Parts: sequence; C-alpha cells; structure tokens
Amino acid sequence: MAAGILLTRVLGYVRERVFAYYFGNDSIPADAFRAALRIPNTIRNLLGEGTLSASFIPVYAALNERPDKGAARALAGAVLGLLLLASGVLALLGIALAPAITTVIAKGFDEPRRQLTITLVRILFPMTGLMVISAWCLGILNTHRQFFLPYAAPALWNVAGIVAMLAAGTWFANRALPPDVQLHRLALALAWGTVAGSLLQIAVQLPACWRLLHGIALRLSTAPEGVRSVLVAWLPLLLGAGVAQLSGLIDTLLGSFTGPGGVSALGYAQLIQVLPISLFGVSVTAVSLPELSRDAIARGAGGGPAPNEQLRARIAVGFRRIVFFIVPSSIAFIALAREIVAGLYQTGRFTASATALVGGALAAYGVGLLGQATVKLFASGFYAMRDTRTPVKIAALSLVVSTCLAWVLMRWLGAPGIALGSSIGAFLNTTLHLRDLSRRIGAVLRGPDWRAFGIALAAGIVAGAGAAGLAHLTAGQAPVPRGLLVLAIFGMVYGALTLLLKHPDAIRTWESLTASHAS
Repeated sequence: MAAGILLTRVLGYVRERVFAYYFGNDSIPADAFRAALRIPNTIRNLLGEGTLSASFIPVYAALNERPDKGAARALAGAVLGLLLLASGVLALLGIALAPAITTVIAKGFDEPRRQLTITLVRILFPMTGLMVISAWCLGILNTHRQFFLPYAAPALWNVAGIVAMLAAGTWFANRALPPDVQLHRLALALAWGTVAGSLLQIAVQLPACWRLLHGIALRLSTAPEGVRSVLVAWLPLLLGAGVAQLSGLIDTLLGSFTGPGGVSALGYAQLIQVLPISLFGVSVTAVSLPELSRDAIARGAGGGPAPNEQLRARIAVGFRRIVFFIVPSSIAFIALAREIVAGLYQTGRFTASATALVGGALAAYGVGLLGQATVKLFASGFYAMRDTRTPVKIAALSLVVSTCLAWVLMRWLGAPGIALGSSIGAFLNTTLHLRDLSRRIGAVLRGPDWRAFGIALAAGIVAGAGAAGLAHLTAGQAPVPRGLLVLAIFGMVYGALTLLLKHPDAIRTWESLTASHAS
C-alpha cells in the first residue's frame, strides 16, 4: 500500500512542480484552481473514502466471511448504486450553484479570481461522482487485502494533469497570446485533464472489483442485508467528515483574505504535508481497519478480554509505526521548510518570495503533523466497534478551537497563522481520541510505546539540528541539490540514532532492507 501511495505522490509532486512552473504562487489561475479543486474534493471526501471505508468495510468484511458470498455481493452493488445517485445529484447542484458556492468559500477573492473559480468549479464538479466510484473500489479491494492497485490508481489522475499542462503549455507558447490569456486557458485545460484523469483512475480498478465480486450487481435499494447498517454508521461519519472538510474549507476561506497567493500557498504546503500522512498514517490505518473490524467481531462474539487486548495491541503497534516515520517528518518540516519548498517548487514563476511564504505555512503544518497522521488510526478503533458518534463529537470541538485560533493567528502571521491554528486543533483532536479510546479498551499506549516515541523524538531533534546547520553552511547552493543534501543528512542521522537506541521499527526496517539486498 505504501508503494502505491509513494508512486502516486511522486507523480503528484511532478504534477505540482509543473503547476508551479506555469502558474507560480500568486497568479490569478493559481489561487482560482486551488479554490475550485477544494470545493468538489469536499463532496468527494464526504461521500467517498473519507467515510465509505469506515462505514462500509466493517459490514462488508463481516458478510464476506460467510461461505456464501451472495449477501456481500448484493451489499456492494446496492452501496455503489446509492453512492452514484447521491454524488450525481450533488454534482448537478454544484454546477448550478457554482457562483453562490464560490462567493461563500472564497469571499475574499477579487472579481477576476472569482470569475475564473466559478468556471473551474463547473468543469471539475462532475469529477465528484467519478472519484466516489474510485473510493468504492478501494473499499472492495482493501477488504480482499489488495492494497497496491487502489492506492496506485490515482497516479493516472496525476499523469493526466501533467500531460494536460505540458501539451497546452507548449501549444499556447507557440501562439501570439497575452500571458494572462495563456494562463487562463492553461487553467481550463488542466481542469479538463483532471476530469479525464478521474475516468482513467476508475477504469483500471473496476475490472479487479468485477472479478472479486463475480460481477457487480448494481441496484438502487436499501433492502439487501447490511445496507441499512452501512447507512446508520455512515450518517454520523458524514457529520464527522463534514467537520474535517469544513476545516479545510475554512482554511481556504480565511486564506482568501490574506491577499494574492494566500490560498495557493496553503495548497502547496498541504500537498507536501499530505505525503508523509498518506505514506505512513493513512496506509497503516487503512491496512489495520479490516483487521480491527475482525478483532471487534471476535470480541462481540464473546471472546472476552483477550480480543479486547488484541484490538488495543493492534492500535498501539499502528501508532508506534506511524510515529517512527511521522515524528522525523514533522521535525524536518519545521527545521527545513524553506529548503524543502525551494527544492520542490522554486522554478519558473515560483520565486524565492513564494518559497518563503509557502515555507512558513509548511513549518506551521509540521507542528500538527503527528496529530493529523494518527487521528484516523484512533478513530478507526471506534469505527471497528461500530461507534461512529464519539469521533464526530471530538472532531467538532477541535474544529471550533482550530478555527478560532486560525482567525486570531492569521491577523499576526498571515497564511502560516491559518496553518498553525489547524495544527493545534489537530493535536487536540488526536489527544481526545486517544483519551476516550483508552477509557473504552484500556490504556492504548504503554511503557514500551512511550519509550519508542521518546527515541523517535530525540533522534529527530538531533537530526534536525544537524541538517539545519548544514543548510546554513550551504545557503548559496542551488535549491534542488541543497534540498537533497540536507534531507539525506537528516535521514541518515535519524536512521543511525534510532538503530543505535534500538527502536523496534528501526531494527525492523533495517532487517527488511538488508534481507531484500541479500536476496
């Protein structure tokens, strides 16, 4: 799964570097496209993988354990039918209400940005339904322990965007058009390429789902067994995901008041932030959810304390594995933000001043990286026990806190202040999840888990200090080799220290690498 996500994120980085080259950070199309993509993505996350995996997988996994797979197949077909209906209606509403939606979500935009955003929203909204189908495929494939394909498929979405920008950029470069007109048309080409990428993403997954289900029994009905259970669990999840998506929309809204480049800077920083979260947070959580669900089923069948302990231990191991990679990522984002941003994006229209702004936002997001990466794991413990209400309550409280902090900090720090408020809210969110989950199944994290956390934190701080010193000494070097050098030193120091201090996952990773090399 991590390999699939890595492939997608690497191509996503290429896509963003091409985007940075053509659009920069403070151009009208840069802000407009970021805002326009945020809006349909919100609906996709509400109806798709953000909620579907937590409500659908536990029920589907239970039915699929039976010798007769008919009930599981009927459930899959009914859920797909209902998702298509809901996402189609919402997509049509989004196209019709694009001006009103844009006014609400990007109220601080000037008129040229607002008009282009409206046009892009109308193009991108049909993507919503396509991405929901992709999320359904993910649920089916993950339950059958097939993880690479659904997480590698979005690579095609990135490829389509890259091809659209390069083809359109080359075409317009050979035409005698004003630069602002070229950028406007290039944004439209990217939007259509993004929709085409969504089609490719589901086209490669549906055949595998068809084989696993022995045909897709698509229907619009709540009659098949398990459908109502999915819907009952899904409604609180919708509220919880709505809270999370509302947080992102609020960031966009506040960013629109920070001046040209504010929304775009947050978008660039979030794309870097999401890489370690996806590789090490989402991957561990997604792989764990079906197994957590099976643990919960065993406990419900009268297994007693042992299955309950098994559930706790699985979550603790997931946390330890996430922390091993996320803590150094967080420290790197804080200590080396400008070096990372310059190495990734500083090209073409993306200038050194844009690097400074995006670097500040990235460092602020780095503060809350651990909270963002672990909260879904702890929430999955509740989902596996069919408790979808507790995470919603916690997320709502955290949203209020983060929004208030973002509003206050924005007035002092601009766009990075919004990111810092979001980070503090993320830490509150995961802390409250951990506290309530420990009350339910016993202390999730115990002595060895905290020791492993301490090793990762200490090693990360030392590695960050050394890499920051090297960055200061190499200040005059080109952005890409300088960024690669400081990150390589950071990684080597962190790896060496965690091995020396005998961190379990450092030893496990080293043994895996040496075994693979030997073979």
